[in-house]
Amino acid sequence: MKPLLLLILNTFILSLFLYSKLLPYKSNIDNKYKGVFNFFDNIFTPIIIFLKKNIKPFQIGNHLHIDLSDFILFLFLILILNATI
Repeated sequence: MKPLLLLILNTFILSLFLYSKLLPYKSNIDNKYKGVFNFFDNIFTPIIIFLKKNIKPFQIGNHLHIDLSDFILFLFLILILNATI
């Protein structure tokens, strides 16, 4: 059971990275990969929307902010992964 959980968590961590990189190009994704992208989109989008509503962007300069929702989700997945090891 533990190896399966580790595999799932690692898959979600890698897919979150790819998801964040591919999201701006969502309309250009080939049809054979669109199903996989949509699967992770349906998982990550509600979580990221919830985090964006509850955590305001971090200001790093004059009129320059960073959205921390992806980072917080990534951190949460890493913490779960470390707790299971």
